[in-house]
Amino acid sequence: MTIDQEKRFSQIKRILLIILVLNWGVALAKIAYGFATHFTSMMADGFHSLSDGASNIIGLIGITLARRPPDKDHPYGHKKYETLFSLVIAGMLFFVCFNLLLEGIKRFHSHAIPQVNVISMAVMLITISVNIFVMIYERREGKRLNSDILISDSMHTRADIFTSLSVIVAMVVIKLGYPILDPIVTVMIAFFIAHAAFSIAKQSSRVLCDEIVISDDKRIESIVMSVTGVMACHKIRTRGRQDDIYVDLHVQVSPDMHVDRAHDVCYRIEDAIKKGISGVTDVVIHVEPKK
Repeated sequence: MTIDQEKRFSQIKRILLIILVLNWGVALAKIAYGFATHFTSMMADGFHSLSDGASNIIGLIGITLARRPPDKDHPYGHKKYETLFSLVIAGMLFFVCFNLLLEGIKRFHSHAIPQVNVISMAVMLITISVNIFVMIYERREGKRLNSDILISDSMHTRADIFTSLSVIVAMVVIKLGYPILDPIVTVMIAFFIAHAAFSIAKQSSRVLCDEIVISDDKRIESIVMSVTGVMACHKIRTRGRQDDIYVDLHVQVSPDMHVDRAHDVCYRIEDAIKKGISGVTDVVIHVEPKK
């Protein structure tokens, strides 16, 4: 593994540890106060935040596996573990969604009235401020480091912000004398979480199912055609992650070209693509004689 890749994984790990502490602090505050005041939508929001922390732990496991260098059984490396564990985060969110739906439905038959006061409002405002910081920080770093784990986790946190805003709205309406809104908001939160889970699963499946990464073939073709000796380029395919792109293509050269010359052309094509397109780690070139 290169020094740059090792540094990247170390930075992702450090970010996940920082966010883990913040997420669990937010979660415990909302769960404890929600339980004490019989405020189920606040508790539901707290458990959502708790799942944020759990997803950070899953992310740490995924990063630990993904940072392992290529070996005999994994010649392409282990980077897809990062994407795979993003899918595990989505699975966790679906599980949380199901449990919150059950809790919300059960609360429709309960006669407990949640206590809404200045303290409960302060708890929600402070925790939502922390979540906004976490989301912006994690998404910015995820894009900078091309990390599926960080970007997926920031989407998880974004869902938490929306659900927290729903809880605040519920608090205001409950204070006006409509406690029935508490279980309704709990069910709404469950659907917010389901949407976040679906988005993460969709993004992760694109990588795991080898969806095309570079949709503009002309971009690659122009780079290849700039190499002296190339007469045509076709059958361009790309797959992988944004930070680990695999390219294969066919090029046509003069039928009189010697093997050593063709090898040199392939080397220069690979070098040009890697320099011209960020994230490309492997290029496979099939040489054909121009008819």
